[in-house]
Amino acid sequence: MSSCAPVPTLQPDERADLLSLLAGAARPLADVVSDFLARFPRERRLRVGGALCFLLEDKKMLHPTGRLIAFAILHQSYSPQTANPYIPMLLDGACDETSDKSERAFVQLLLTSSSGNNNNEVLNQSAVDYINGSVSASQVLLPREQLEKQYCSNGVQSQPQISSFRPAAVRSVIPDPDVPQSCANSSESAISLPGSKQKSSSDDRDSALAGLLQEKSGGRLGPQWIRPTPPRLPVLDGELQWLNPDNNHELLWDYSMCADTSRGAAIRDLIARALKGPLAPAQQERFIIELANDPKLVYYCGMTPQKLPDLVEHNPLIAVEVLSKLINSPDISGYFAGLVHMDMSLHSMEVVNRLTTAVDLPTEFVHEYITNCIQSCQNIKSLIRNKIINGEYIYSSLVCLTKSCF
Repeated sequence: MSSCAPVPTLQPDERADLLSLLAGAARPLADVVSDFLARFPRERRLRVGGALCFLLEDKKMLHPTGRLIAFAILHQSYSPQTANPYIPMLLDGACDETSDKSERAFVQLLLTSSSGNNNNEVLNQSAVDYINGSVSASQVLLPREQLEKQYCSNGVQSQPQISSFRPAAVRSVIPDPDVPQSCANSSESAISLPGSKQKSSSDDRDSALAGLLQEKSGGRLGPQWIRPTPPRLPVLDGELQWLNPDNNHELLWDYSMCADTSRGAAIRDLIARALKGPLAPAQQERFIIELANDPKLVYYCGMTPQKLPDLVEHNPLIAVEVLSKLINSPDISGYFAGLVHMDMSLHSMEVVNRLTTAVDLPTEFVHEYITNCIQSCQNIKSLIRNKIINGEYIYSSLVCLTKSCF
């Protein structure tokens, strides 16, 4: 199994059993292996072996004695050795130049003495006895090529096939830079006194290992799969389209801000009075002067086409001044329509008469106004003829209307 393989998640009882086996530094390795084979059935050994490979990746995770126990379990958990998936891991450990010579010699002794009696001799010792002994110092280490040649000839695959994404993953375990190297590794006193009570640092190490084996991140943080965005389905005929309107917040300038609100106040006051009744001659003169000084005040006086009939009836001269200033306004057609449809009177006729001499009126308006006047005269004649109204009472007005129409 490769070191890049994911770390299986162990059950709480499995984690406790595994850590207790790794702590058996004073027990013979054969007893530890036998205890492992008894506690973990064959179908669970691959999962536990993956966790051991994860712990062996970093030399600061396990004590030197725990590393020897882990290598012995990986080597003895499968028989025959041609079916052992951890042979590539053992080959890497046997040829790792950054490891201690005693550890490399131990792993090479396991690999080279699989068919001999030396294997039984090594496993009969405890991990502490092997480290304190002189066997590793006198052992000659074999090169990697010779070990690979031996196991490749036996049908063992030395280089497993791994995913190309695994080497790009980041390990979830990093060393603490605040912990000195001397504290990370076990001391000689701890090895020579296996029966003594463990220190607090060992308790911290065991709790950290239990937490790491409990994580579900697989021991590594791999890169995310980059998948292309799926194409959109074509929109069918008659299908409702989903609209996502954008929130477009635009700033709108308030042009009335800081403006002079007193402009046209006098004109507005006079117009308000003119709509209710006749203005005095002085007021009319003031209105004409104000409007002559600033013709644009007509747009601020509050005049509308709906108010025009009242202004014509009460103050026809003021109406003439207002309409003459509004002749170029886009709303002038509304004012002309108000003149046409209002009741015919002397004041309305006076306003139209004065406008014809002051500005150029549209021909359509003049024709429509004359038509309306003629129709009004005919209605009045019909009422008099049918004796619905008293002709003597309105004789004076009738003479004026007849002369104006004909």
